[in-house]
Amino acid sequence: MKDHHTLPRTALPRIYFIDKEIASGKYPNSVKLAKAYETSVPTISRDIEFMRVMLNAPIEYDFLHKGFYYTEKTFRLPAAFHSADDMLALGMAKTLLSLYRNTPIHDAANHLLESITAPLEDHSNPEWYENRIVVPPVPSVLVAPELWHTTSDALRENRILTFEYRSTWYEDYSPRRVRPWQLLFDNGSWYLYAWSEERSGPRMFSLTRMRKAALLDDIFTLPKDYDIRTRNDGSYFGVYSSEKKRRFRIAFYGDAAMRIQERRWAVDQVIEENADGIVISFTSSQYGKVLELVLANGGDALPLEPAELVEEWQGNLKGMVKREEMLKK
Repeated sequence: MKDHHTLPRTALPRIYFIDKEIASGKYPNSVKLAKAYETSVPTISRDIEFMRVMLNAPIEYDFLHKGFYYTEKTFRLPAAFHSADDMLALGMAKTLLSLYRNTPIHDAANHLLESITAPLEDHSNPEWYENRIVVPPVPSVLVAPELWHTTSDALRENRILTFEYRSTWYEDYSPRRVRPWQLLFDNGSWYLYAWSEERSGPRMFSLTRMRKAALLDDIFTLPKDYDIRTRNDGSYFGVYSSEKKRRFRIAFYGDAAMRIQERRWAVDQVIEENADGIVISFTSSQYGKVLELVLANGGDALPLEPAELVEEWQGNLKGMVKREEMLKK
């Protein structure tokens, strides 16, 4: 027996056809709809039940007219898109959703998008873009469904959350008690941005390092300045930031210079071109991520300011030389 809560993708054009016929005021019944669409009466009956239960369609049967009608005259199915651009935009959204494939949010969001990307009046397949506009696979982490749902409940209800957390590879798990503010997705990973009661300040927690999450009955009040987007001081290096804002100057060479020039890293960035490449200047509170950018570009990046960035970069170079010497042994 089929579950009336789910339908195959091929049923979606038929459902939009039923929606159009009922909204027209013709009072179509199951027999007329089945004949018009060249399908069976039981199939149409299942579709109408699905529309009632899952899509909240106000469908009733009029015994005088011997057909179906909407009790709300202006009702139409959600997202009844009429333009090719609308359909293409939704199709691209489904493609981008692949970035979240290993997270519990993926299946629910994908089902929602599937339910509103059916063509309205024809039976053609407009989804040519599925194999032509793609998001290549990226490294991503797995999030346990129970951890995801517990954390989501804490956010929705503004409840205190407890869990055990492992800060680094060298540390054991330790208990944490936090006021969860936001869930953040960055570079294939999910993070919880929260007020840490142990640290008396905002902290970032990787969901993959959390375990044994539990909700408490305690409720907290969300502060006005909780949003992480107000704390990065106009630079775009992901989720991690610090309280200290610094002025950076970095030289890039070769292909790295072209890649850096193509992107916007900060609101106040200034790029100077020279014979060898470029020098980019900007301010940011995301020191660790800026260091990662420099190291990721290897010999095509040279930090110039601040002094602490130069010193830490030099320390990493010494570490690389040490590792390189291990290969010689």
